[in-house]
Amino acid sequence: MNPFEKARRFIYRNARPIELARWQYHFEQGSKENVLKALAAYQNEDGGFGHGLEADNWNPHSSPITTWNACCILKEIQWEDAVHPMVQGILRYLESGKDFSEINQQWMNTIPSNNDYPHAVWWGFNGESDYKYNPTAMLAGFILKYAEKGSALYEKGKRIAGEAVAWFLQKVPGVDRHETACFVTLYEYMRETKLKMVDMDAFARALKEQVGKNIERDTEKWKTEYVDKPSAFFIVPGSMFYDENEQIAQFECEFIRENQLEDGSFSVNWQWWNEYKEFEAAKMMWKSVIVLENIRYLKAFE
Repeated sequence: MNPFEKARRFIYRNARPIELARWQYHFEQGSKENVLKALAAYQNEDGGFGHGLEADNWNPHSSPITTWNACCILKEIQWEDAVHPMVQGILRYLESGKDFSEINQQWMNTIPSNNDYPHAVWWGFNGESDYKYNPTAMLAGFILKYAEKGSALYEKGKRIAGEAVAWFLQKVPGVDRHETACFVTLYEYMRETKLKMVDMDAFARALKEQVGKNIERDTEKWKTEYVDKPSAFFIVPGSMFYDENEQIAQFECEFIRENQLEDGSFSVNWQWWNEYKEFEAAKMMWKSVIVLENIRYLKAFE
């Protein structure tokens, strides 16, 4: 059985509706609307997302990081309708000021109510200010794409995006993988909307430097450690990062084929580092996500 068929079998046996809908969209001519239908189960009345969409954080309440996860899925399926109720709900949540610091001009990476529900140690709120450009940079880009131009929220998104890029240009090459991924998405949104409020050439050069720095070149570590592979930035033919990383990106394709487990899944190379037993259930959720991401990666090369 080939890698695709093994992966498909695993998805149909184990995936949540949201991963199944995404699988069907990418590989079986499934509709974008079905993805949104599955995604809607995680959206709250305030427009934000919770309920374990991010499988390492089971907080049902809206949070910026789980809302970011939903925004990533909308981008993945190239959703364009800005007036759709789901998109408008997200904009309403971002405009509300909830989980946002006017002082820092950033959304919180973790929120206090995370501590009331099963979660990985890194999603625990420790009582200190926890503001990062993960997910703020990406959420600012989402605003630039979908908010009404000239609105107060749109102007807020522009201001945050400009401050974020200035910060990034100063910090390279010392930005971690998750924040870097948010800046990659911000760049893509700014290029798509033809917004030239920053030096886009300098931004692109900095992104290429940082992405190259973040990729783990010791491929032996890929088997057992939580490290950045080319797929973390979807480095495929046509990507702005491909030319500099072609060889290691091609290697990852072989790595995926060689390391698929018999049931069609792949290893989860992390744990929660606490006493929550729910990690075993979260691990199965992540297996479907990893299957989906790995097969999408192979498809981009074939």
